[in-house]
Amino acid sequence: MTTLRQLEYLVTIVDTGSFTRAAELLHVSQPALSHQVRALERDAGGPLLERLPRAVRLTPMGRAMLPHARAALADAERARTAARRAVGLDGGEIQVAAVYSVTLGILLPVLRTWHERHPQVRVRLMEFPHTDALLAAMTAGRADLAVGPRPGGWDGPVTELGEEEFVLAVPAGDPAPDRVRLVDLADRSWVHYAPGNGLAEVVDQACAAAGFRPRAAVRTEQTAAAPLLAATGLGPALVPESVVPPGFAGRVLRPEPPVRRMLAAYTRPHPDPLTTAFLGTLARHAADGGA
Repeated sequence: MTTLRQLEYLVTIVDTGSFTRAAELLHVSQPALSHQVRALERDAGGPLLERLPRAVRLTPMGRAMLPHARAALADAERARTAARRAVGLDGGEIQVAAVYSVTLGILLPVLRTWHERHPQVRVRLMEFPHTDALLAAMTAGRADLAVGPRPGGWDGPVTELGEEEFVLAVPAGDPAPDRVRLVDLADRSWVHYAPGNGLAEVVDQACAAAGFRPRAAVRTEQTAAAPLLAATGLGPALVPESVVPPGFAGRVLRPEPPVRRMLAAYTRPHPDPLTTAFLGTLARHAADGGA
Protein backbone atom coordinates (compact mmCIF):
# COMPACT_ATOMS: atom_id res chain seq x y z
CA MET A 1 0.00 0.00 0.00
CA THR A 2 1.29 3.45 -0.93
CA THR A 3 1.96 5.67 2.09
CA LEU A 4 2.25 9.43 2.50
CA ARG A 5 5.85 8.95 3.61
CA GLN A 6 6.68 7.22 0.33
CA LEU A 7 5.05 10.04 -1.64
CA GLU A 8 7.02 12.58 0.41
CA TYR A 9 10.22 10.70 -0.45
CA LEU A 10 9.38 10.73 -4.16
CA VAL A 11 8.62 14.47 -4.19
CA THR A 12 11.77 15.32 -2.22
CA ILE A 13 13.99 13.26 -4.53
CA VAL A 14 12.51 15.04 -7.55
CA ASP A 15 12.85 18.48 -5.94
CA THR A 16 16.47 17.93 -4.89
CA GLY A 17 17.47 15.89 -7.94
CA SER A 18 19.43 13.47 -5.77
CA PHE A 19 18.86 10.50 -3.48
CA THR A 20 21.76 11.68 -1.31
CA ARG A 21 20.46 15.22 -0.83
CA ALA A 22 16.91 13.94 -0.32
CA ALA A 23 18.09 11.54 2.42
CA GLU A 24 19.92 14.38 4.17
CA LEU A 25 16.88 16.66 3.97
CA LEU A 26 14.51 13.94 5.21
CA HIS A 27 16.91 12.81 7.97
CA VAL A 28 16.86 9.17 6.89
CA SER A 29 19.58 6.84 5.67
CA GLN A 30 20.01 6.50 1.91
CA PRO A 31 19.35 2.71 2.02
CA ALA A 32 16.07 3.33 3.88
CA LEU A 33 15.08 5.95 1.31
CA SER A 34 15.87 3.64 -1.61
CA HIS A 35 13.94 0.79 0.02
CA GLN A 36 10.80 2.92 0.35
CA VAL A 37 11.08 4.14 -3.25
CA ARG A 38 11.36 0.55 -4.49
CA ALA A 39 8.27 -0.35 -2.45
CA LEU A 40 6.41 2.59 -4.02
CA GLU A 41 7.48 1.47 -7.50
CA ARG A 42 6.30 -2.07 -6.82
CA ASP A 43 2.93 -0.75 -5.70
CA ALA A 44 2.71 1.54 -8.74
CA GLY A 45 3.58 -1.29 -11.10
CA GLY A 46 6.76 0.04 -12.64
CA PRO A 47 9.77 2.39 -12.31
CA LEU A 48 9.06 5.98 -11.32
CA LEU A 49 12.63 7.30 -11.39
CA GLU A 50 15.53 6.83 -13.76
CA ARG A 51 18.81 6.86 -11.87
CA LEU A 52 21.47 8.60 -13.94
CA PRO A 53 25.18 8.93 -13.02
CA ARG A 54 24.78 12.49 -11.73
CA ALA A 55 21.04 13.04 -11.57
CA VAL A 56 17.61 11.51 -11.16
CA ARG A 57 14.92 11.80 -13.83
CA LEU A 58 11.23 10.95 -13.73
CA THR A 59 9.97 8.17 -15.98
CA PRO A 60 6.64 8.68 -17.80
CA MET A 61 4.94 6.80 -14.99
CA GLY A 62 6.70 9.02 -12.46
CA ARG A 63 5.62 12.20 -14.27
CA ALA A 64 2.03 10.96 -14.16
CA MET A 65 2.23 10.24 -10.43
CA LEU A 66 4.07 13.38 -9.30
CA PRO A 67 1.19 15.93 -9.37
CA HIS A 68 -1.04 13.48 -7.50
CA ALA A 69 1.70 12.93 -4.94
CA ARG A 70 2.03 16.67 -4.39
CA ALA A 71 -1.75 17.00 -4.04
CA ALA A 72 -1.93 14.13 -1.53
CA LEU A 73 0.82 15.69 0.60
CA ALA A 74 -0.92 19.08 0.51
CA ASP A 75 -4.22 17.49 1.56
CA ALA A 76 -2.48 15.66 4.41
CA GLU A 77 -0.88 18.87 5.64
CA ARG A 78 -4.27 20.59 5.68
CA ALA A 79 -5.68 17.63 7.61
CA ARG A 80 -2.83 17.80 10.13
CA THR A 81 -3.39 21.53 10.59
CA ALA A 82 -7.05 20.97 11.32
CA ALA A 83 -6.28 18.14 13.73
CA ARG A 84 -3.63 20.15 15.58
CA ARG A 85 -6.06 22.97 16.10
CA ALA A 86 -8.67 20.52 17.40
CA VAL A 87 -6.40 18.86 20.00
CA GLY A 88 -4.04 21.71 20.82
CA LEU A 89 -0.85 20.54 19.06
CA ASP A 90 -0.06 24.13 18.10
CA GLY A 91 1.14 24.86 21.62
CA GLY A 92 2.04 23.39 25.00
CA GLU A 93 4.98 21.35 26.22
CA ILE A 94 5.97 17.70 26.10
CA GLN A 95 8.44 16.23 28.58
CA VAL A 96 10.66 13.53 27.13
CA ALA A 97 13.04 11.40 29.19
CA ALA A 98 15.85 9.31 27.67
CA VAL A 99 19.12 7.59 28.43
CA TYR A 100 22.21 9.38 27.15
CA SER A 101 22.97 7.16 24.16
CA VAL A 102 19.39 7.46 22.87
CA THR A 103 19.62 11.25 22.89
CA LEU A 104 22.77 11.06 20.78
CA GLY A 105 21.19 8.48 18.48
CA ILE A 106 17.55 8.04 17.51
CA LEU A 107 16.21 11.15 19.27
CA LEU A 108 18.28 13.73 17.39
CA PRO A 109 16.49 13.41 14.02
CA VAL A 110 13.13 12.84 15.75
CA LEU A 111 13.43 16.10 17.70
CA ARG A 112 14.41 17.93 14.50
CA THR A 113 11.39 16.55 12.64
CA TRP A 114 9.06 17.29 15.55
CA HIS A 115 10.25 20.90 15.78
CA GLU A 116 9.77 21.40 12.03
CA ARG A 117 6.20 20.12 12.23
CA HIS A 118 5.22 21.54 15.63
CA PRO A 119 7.36 24.65 16.18
CA GLN A 120 5.00 26.02 18.85
CA VAL A 121 5.28 22.92 21.05
CA ARG A 122 8.11 23.14 23.58
CA VAL A 123 10.13 19.99 24.30
CA ARG A 124 11.69 19.50 27.70
CA LEU A 125 14.38 16.84 27.40
CA MET A 126 15.61 15.03 30.51
CA GLU A 127 18.60 12.70 30.20
CA PHE A 128 19.60 9.90 32.54
CA PRO A 129 22.71 7.71 32.74
CA HIS A 130 20.87 4.54 33.79
CA THR A 131 17.65 2.73 32.87
CA ASP A 132 16.65 2.55 36.54
CA ALA A 133 16.76 6.36 36.84
CA LEU A 134 14.76 6.68 33.62
CA LEU A 135 12.08 4.32 34.90
CA ALA A 136 11.99 6.09 38.26
CA ALA A 137 11.41 9.43 36.55
CA MET A 138 8.48 8.01 34.61
CA THR A 139 7.04 6.35 37.70
CA ALA A 140 7.27 9.66 39.58
CA GLY A 141 5.42 11.46 36.77
CA ARG A 142 8.35 13.66 35.77
CA ALA A 143 8.04 12.87 32.04
CA ASP A 144 5.29 12.17 29.52
CA LEU A 145 7.31 9.67 27.51
CA ALA A 146 10.52 7.71 28.06
CA VAL A 147 12.93 6.29 25.50
CA GLY A 148 15.50 3.70 26.47
CA PRO A 149 16.02 -0.03 26.94
CA ARG A 150 12.74 -1.94 27.17
CA PRO A 151 11.50 -1.65 30.78
CA GLY A 152 10.40 -4.57 32.90
CA GLY A 153 7.15 -4.39 34.81
CA TRP A 154 5.82 -1.21 33.20
CA ASP A 155 2.01 -1.12 33.21
CA GLY A 156 1.52 1.42 30.41
CA PRO A 157 1.92 1.15 26.62
CA VAL A 158 5.37 0.07 25.41
CA THR A 159 6.42 0.52 21.76
CA GLU A 160 9.51 -1.32 20.58
CA LEU A 161 11.72 0.86 18.38
CA GLY A 162 14.32 -1.67 17.26
CA GLU A 163 17.70 -2.85 18.43
CA GLU A 164 20.60 -0.59 19.39
CA GLU A 165 23.80 -1.93 17.83
CA PHE A 166 27.11 -1.79 19.73
CA VAL A 167 30.54 -1.48 18.12
CA LEU A 168 34.12 -1.41 19.34
CA ALA A 169 36.06 1.85 19.09
CA VAL A 170 39.85 1.48 18.84
CA PRO A 171 42.77 3.67 17.63
CA ALA A 172 43.32 4.18 13.90
CA GLY A 173 46.36 1.88 13.79
CA ASP A 174 44.88 -0.95 15.85
CA PRO A 175 45.79 -4.36 14.30
CA ALA A 176 42.52 -6.09 15.24
CA PRO A 177 40.34 -7.36 12.35
CA ASP A 178 37.14 -5.55 11.38
CA ARG A 179 35.13 -8.30 13.09
CA VAL A 180 36.56 -9.46 16.37
CA ARG A 181 35.59 -11.63 19.31
CA LEU A 182 35.54 -9.79 22.61
CA VAL A 183 37.64 -12.54 24.20
CA ASP A 184 40.44 -11.70 21.76
CA LEU A 185 40.68 -8.31 23.50
CA ALA A 186 40.56 -9.76 27.02
CA ASP A 187 44.23 -9.05 27.77
CA ARG A 188 43.84 -5.33 27.06
CA SER A 189 42.86 -2.53 29.38
CA TRP A 190 39.48 -1.05 28.41
CA VAL A 191 37.77 2.30 28.28
CA HIS A 192 34.89 1.59 30.63
CA TYR A 193 31.93 3.48 32.06
CA ALA A 194 31.38 4.82 35.56
CA PRO A 195 29.21 2.52 37.70
CA GLY A 196 26.27 4.94 37.52
CA ASN A 197 26.17 4.71 33.73
CA GLY A 198 23.93 1.87 32.54
CA LEU A 199 26.37 1.04 29.75
CA ALA A 200 28.81 -0.25 32.37
CA GLU A 201 26.44 -3.18 32.87
CA VAL A 202 26.20 -3.73 29.10
CA VAL A 203 30.00 -3.97 28.86
CA ASP A 204 30.34 -6.22 31.91
CA GLN A 205 27.59 -8.57 30.71
CA ALA A 206 28.97 -8.80 27.17
CA CYS A 207 32.49 -9.51 28.42
CA ALA A 208 31.20 -12.02 30.99
CA ALA A 209 29.40 -13.86 28.20
CA ALA A 210 32.75 -13.97 26.38
CA GLY A 211 34.41 -15.46 29.48
CA PHE A 212 36.36 -12.59 31.03
CA ARG A 213 36.07 -9.47 33.17
CA PRO A 214 37.33 -6.27 31.51
CA ARG A 215 40.17 -4.40 33.19
CA ALA A 216 39.42 -0.67 33.14
CA ALA A 217 42.14 1.78 32.12
CA VAL A 218 39.72 4.65 32.62
CA ARG A 219 36.04 5.02 33.49
CA THR A 220 33.92 7.81 32.07
CA GLU A 221 30.49 9.10 33.03
CA GLN A 222 29.95 10.59 29.58
CA THR A 223 28.81 8.12 26.92
CA ALA A 224 30.02 10.36 24.08
CA ALA A 225 33.53 10.49 25.57
CA ALA A 226 34.13 6.73 25.37
CA PRO A 227 34.96 6.45 21.64
CA LEU A 228 37.16 9.56 21.80
CA LEU A 229 39.14 8.11 24.71
CA ALA A 230 39.48 4.82 22.86
CA ALA A 231 40.84 6.59 19.78
CA THR A 232 43.74 7.97 21.87
CA GLY A 233 44.95 4.44 22.64
CA LEU A 234 43.67 4.02 26.20
CA GLY A 235 41.92 0.80 25.24
CA PRO A 236 38.94 -0.52 23.30
CA ALA A 237 35.50 0.85 24.12
CA LEU A 238 32.20 -0.93 23.55
CA VAL A 239 29.82 1.85 22.51
CA PRO A 240 26.42 2.29 20.84
CA GLU A 241 27.09 2.80 17.16
CA SER A 242 25.00 5.98 17.27
CA VAL A 243 27.48 7.77 19.55
CA VAL A 244 30.48 7.38 17.22
CA PRO A 245 30.93 10.91 15.85
CA PRO A 246 31.24 11.76 12.14
CA GLY A 247 34.86 11.85 11.08
CA PHE A 248 35.88 9.59 13.98
CA ALA A 249 39.68 9.48 14.19
CA GLY A 250 39.86 5.82 15.21
CA ARG A 251 38.57 2.54 13.80
CA VAL A 252 35.17 0.96 14.35
CA LEU A 253 35.09 -2.83 14.73
CA ARG A 254 32.11 -5.22 14.87
CA PRO A 255 32.02 -7.61 17.83
CA GLU A 256 31.32 -11.28 17.13
CA PRO A 257 28.79 -12.33 18.19
CA PRO A 258 26.95 -8.97 17.86
CA VAL A 259 26.07 -6.99 20.98
CA ARG A 260 22.61 -5.41 20.85
CA ARG A 261 19.83 -4.22 23.13
CA MET A 262 16.18 -3.55 22.39
CA LEU A 263 15.06 0.08 22.63
CA ALA A 264 11.49 1.08 23.42
CA ALA A 265 9.32 4.11 24.10
CA TYR A 266 6.82 3.95 26.93
CA THR A 267 4.09 6.17 28.30
CA ARG A 268 1.46 6.08 31.02
CA PRO A 269 -1.74 4.10 30.35
CA HIS A 270 -3.68 7.02 28.87
CA PRO A 271 -1.27 9.40 27.07
CA ASP A 272 -2.51 12.84 26.02
CA PRO A 273 -2.66 13.96 22.36
CA LEU A 274 0.77 15.62 22.47
CA THR A 275 2.42 12.48 23.81
CA THR A 276 0.59 10.28 21.32
CA ALA A 277 1.67 12.53 18.44
CA PHE A 278 5.32 12.53 19.55
CA LEU A 279 5.27 8.75 19.97
CA GLY A 280 3.90 8.45 16.43
CA THR A 281 6.77 10.56 15.06
CA LEU A 282 9.27 8.45 16.98
CA ALA A 283 7.77 5.14 15.86
CA ARG A 284 7.66 6.21 12.20
CA HIS A 285 11.29 7.23 12.30
CA ALA A 286 12.25 3.91 13.87
CA ALA A 287 10.23 2.01 11.25
CA ASP A 288 12.10 3.87 8.49
CA GLY A 289 15.41 2.57 9.84
CA GLY A 290 16.32 5.26 12.34
CA ALA A 291 16.78 2.90 15.22
